Amino acid sequence: MKQYRYYLFTAAVITLMTACNSAAMTDKKKTGKDEHHYLLATVVQRPLEGSIRLPGTLAAFQKVSIYPRINGFVKSISVDRGSRVKKGQVLLVLEAPEVTQHYYAAQSKYLQAAAMFASSKDNYERTVATSEEPGTISPHDLELAKARMLADSALMNSEQANFRAQEVNKSYLTVTAPFDGVITERNIHPGALVGPDTKVDDKPMLMLEQEDKLRLVLQVPEIYSAQLGDQSRITFEVNAIPGEQFEGTIARQAGTLDDRYRSEAVEIDVQNAKRLLKAGMYTEVVLPLKGSAQALLVPATAIVRSTERKYVVAVRDHHTKWVDIEEGNHHNDSTEVFGRLQAGERVIAPATDEIKEDMQVP
Repeated sequence: MKQYRYYLFTAAVITLMTACNSAAMTDKKKTGKDEHHYLLATVVQRPLEGSIRLPGTLAAFQKVSIYPRINGFVKSISVDRGSRVKKGQVLLVLEAPEVTQHYYAAQSKYLQAAAMFASSKDNYERTVATSEEPGTISPHDLELAKARMLADSALMNSEQANFRAQEVNKSYLTVTAPFDGVITERNIHPGALVGPDTKVDDKPMLMLEQEDKLRLVLQVPEIYSAQLGDQSRITFEVNAIPGEQFEGTIARQAGTLDDRYRSEAVEIDVQNAKRLLKAGMYTEVVLPLKGSAQALLVPATAIVRSTERKYVVAVRDHHTKWVDIEEGNHHNDSTEVFGRLQAGERVIAPATDEIKEDMQVP
């Protein structure tokens, strides 16, 4: 009987201990479910200077296709592909006998008209001097002498204009370089007939490019176009020359966005005295950004990205709120954001999409 009572007492104690443990575990689960502890970060308002990498293309600072202005035969050509030339240097000479003859004919007519004007002018001056004596020259004769002088003057001016036009045409027979550069293309040889109406496949006679100074052209996305500084120094690398880093200066901005790509064309002047760089090379440009004064900064880990939206989890009145944002510059672990946030607010960092809205935060 004693032994039976001992077993009954033991079973009761075990049952009581099991019930207490179960209650304790239930209370612990409740506490863990109702309270959520997260790390919080404060939103700060200040511009974030940074940089982005963009692809670009090098182009000649000046480039010109040289076409014939008048019809003629190529008499001589003193340059070829790869020739470096100076401004004003003779590149080629054309010959066109009819142009030369027109020039000399116009010159002769101008000289003749000039001589006639000189004679009529002298006659008019003499007539005026004689007319000072009363009764020597009639007013009618004086007017005739003046009219002849004015007519000869007009004829001389006309012939002079024609002569200068023929002189310009004659100058087109000698083609000179408009600036210092290198000949990158040649499509003619001596004896070839060239002219405005005799182009072959629309190719120029010569192609001249400036090589000691280049333009680096790149397209800057709309979100960054307002953050470029005037005369900013940039660095870039060239795919064809690994390991080398080059510099340039932002010189020109288009001032408008391309409707198709929503980007702004930016040109960077690059000095190329050593002629190591060549037009047409592809580059990777590190473009400095000055940041936006209206931007708010949050830790990069505070941004939650999904296929539908991009947001941060703000804590307002001890409850979580999803706030949609747009990203700006990135630097180290900070990111510019634009949205319905205010400086001084707290956001959860790090944040994940597992954090739901309206969750209570201590």
